[in-house]
Amino acid sequence: MTFVLSVLVLAVALLVLRGLGRVGSDERSGPVQAGGRAAAAAVAAVAALIALLHFLTVVPAGHVGVVDFLGSVSPTSLKAGVNLRNPLAHIVKMSVQTLEIMEVMDVPSKEGLTVQLDLSALYHLDPDRAPEVYRSIGENYRDIILVPQFRSVARGVTAGYEAKALYTSEREMLAEIILRDVQRLVSPRGIAVEATPLRKVGLPPGLKQAIEDKLRAEQESQRMEWVLSKEKLEAERKRIEAQGIADFQKIVTAGISEPLLRWKGIEATERIASSQNAKVIIIGAGKDGLPLILDTK
Repeated sequence: MTFVLSVLVLAVALLVLRGLGRVGSDERSGPVQAGGRAAAAAVAAVAALIALLHFLTVVPAGHVGVVDFLGSVSPTSLKAGVNLRNPLAHIVKMSVQTLEIMEVMDVPSKEGLTVQLDLSALYHLDPDRAPEVYRSIGENYRDIILVPQFRSVARGVTAGYEAKALYTSEREMLAEIILRDVQRLVSPRGIAVEATPLRKVGLPPGLKQAIEDKLRAEQESQRMEWVLSKEKLEAERKRIEAQGIADFQKIVTAGISEPLLRWKGIEATERIASSQNAKVIIIGAGKDGLPLILDTK
């Protein structure tokens, strides 16, 4: 509509310029006619500039332009920047940046409990399929396609797991399952889902405490199993050490005989007798026949 008005203003300005040019050919036309021609020329220039701008359109960064000409959507979208356009076409600028859906929903667990989930979905529009999305769904594709499917998948996935799974390391696996299922449903429609992180899980206070107690008991049980395993290894080490000592004693005992002890006693007696200290040596007085040595010092 603005383009039509600009063209009309330009045409009127050109007619005025033409009329003033004819009048200006009369010698009696003075400065007034010259000023009128200048004003008409300025109006014509402005109108021409406005009309020219209708042949150009600017698509912002992170967007694509969908060309809608009288209800016919072009299969090729306009890229970011300055683009030539049909002045009668409507340019719909759609974002292809990464956007976020934030949902807080009550979902059922496998036990039938209600758990509150605070989760997000990061998504963006496929630039090459923007005309198709606009033609088949419209600009509000987020609320028409993505949000309902995201909510449905989240409730369906959590219904197959116990509440404690949402409170433990399994939550990452649940997030991956939600992401895969959402992608399977919305990717054919031109919507790319990047991630579905679980930001927060809200459990009923009693259930939360029970899960924490159970996890604490499981951790304590695992710790005790580790302690028992350690004690068993220590007992085995001591048994092996005692067996080694016993074997050593058997070997030593087997090598010591009465004649050897007598010979060692005689050698000791000789060394003591050669000493300068005063002493009394009684030969054969011991119960094993070895000498008794009395130090008289």
